[in-house]
Amino acid sequence: MNLSKSAQRVQDAIVAAGCQFSVVELPGSTRTAEDSANTIGCELGQIVKSLIFKGKESGKPILLLVSGKNRVKEKLVAKHLGEKLSKADADFTRKVTGFGIGGIPPLGHIETPITFIDEDLLEYETIWAAAGTPHAVFSLPANKLPELTNGQVVQVK
Repeated sequence: MNLSKSAQRVQDAIVAAGCQFSVVELPGSTRTAEDSANTIGCELGQIVKSLIFKGKESGKPILLLVSGKNRVKEKLVAKHLGEKLSKADADFTRKVTGFGIGGIPPLGHIETPITFIDEDLLEYETIWAAAGTPHAVFSLPANKLPELTNGQVVQVK
């Protein structure tokens, strides 16, 4: 099956990372965590929300990989980062990731972000992440996420 250009970029990044996970494009939307859980048929907490912020002083891209059931407390993440977070707009997000909001994967970005992973994702055996478009996802064992993204596991809520 041929993947869209963005989904193929994610599949290539997965393979380049030495993993065998497969990107699938679904007929239903995966734009939000709720949409994803409904389309895939899994628990909301198994959905990886990929949220882009930027360091308030440094301007560096910050990627938060958050369980679909959680809301981020930015002050908690700022303690780990050593600076406050600021919201990233759609232009900044596309510039640093190469992907539009609603399809941001945990890997394959143009610029390598500083990555923090919600500890609650590791409660699950299998998790689901966006793969470049609002209709593309891939599943992976939760314990592979830190290795795949070079992310630090932290408390975000």
